[in-house]
Amino acid sequence: MLIHPQDLKEDLDRLEEIERASLRLVVQALVDFREDVVAIFQEESDLAADIGEDITREALDRMGMSKIDQRLFGKMDYKRARYLFHPEYAIKQALFVDSKAEKVGGKGTATLQTSQLSMMVRQVRSGQSVNVPGKLPPLLRLKDHEFITTTIFVKYNYDEKRGGRKALSDMMAAAVPNGFLQEKYNPNCHDTIWIAGRNAPSRGEEFRVRLSFHRLKDKAKWRVQKIPLSPAEFHWQD
Repeated sequence: MLIHPQDLKEDLDRLEEIERASLRLVVQALVDFREDVVAIFQEESDLAADIGEDITREALDRMGMSKIDQRLFGKMDYKRARYLFHPEYAIKQALFVDSKAEKVGGKGTATLQTSQLSMMVRQVRSGQSVNVPGKLPPLLRLKDHEFITTTIFVKYNYDEKRGGRKALSDMMAAAVPNGFLQEKYNPNCHDTIWIAGRNAPSRGEEFRVRLSFHRLKDKAKWRVQKIPLSPAEFHWQD
């Protein structure tokens, strides 16, 4: 049975099931690629953000997945229009995966742009309530097709060693809720998964926001997975 993505607006449990399965795919791709990831971080001299982007793409390319012949656009490292198959149904999905790399001191958050979100950002900044809409639609319509939008972020936490070399500490993977799940995860400015982003409005910088892994885990533990380096065992958190 091929279900219609718009039906998920009234079937939020199934929507979360789809996001959980998608996160499992990304996490497993990274777990399988762990030994290579450590070596790449040690040997590459590129910017950490560029290294993370390359790793995410290679890990997912190695894993492989179904593909629908439809180009996706957006500020994401990995974009794939695909079928997601479940024993009881299949659905067309626009899967977006982006990479963040930061020193371990910032491992509790990931800085995101509104172009990477289908949720509205509701939070308090400088004592004022803000409501900033995400620019990625919860339901993506391309030509005659509809896709449910799923966004996942991978965070590479590292220490910087002498000579500018980088030593990976661990990886995090987080599934950001689709905009249809707004009322569960960010119903108002005080019940939020967001922290003020690293942008300066006084300098005209584009709005950014930080996703708090702690706050997101408080809502749904499975949405944030910590991936240790090999040979430590990875255990899915539910």
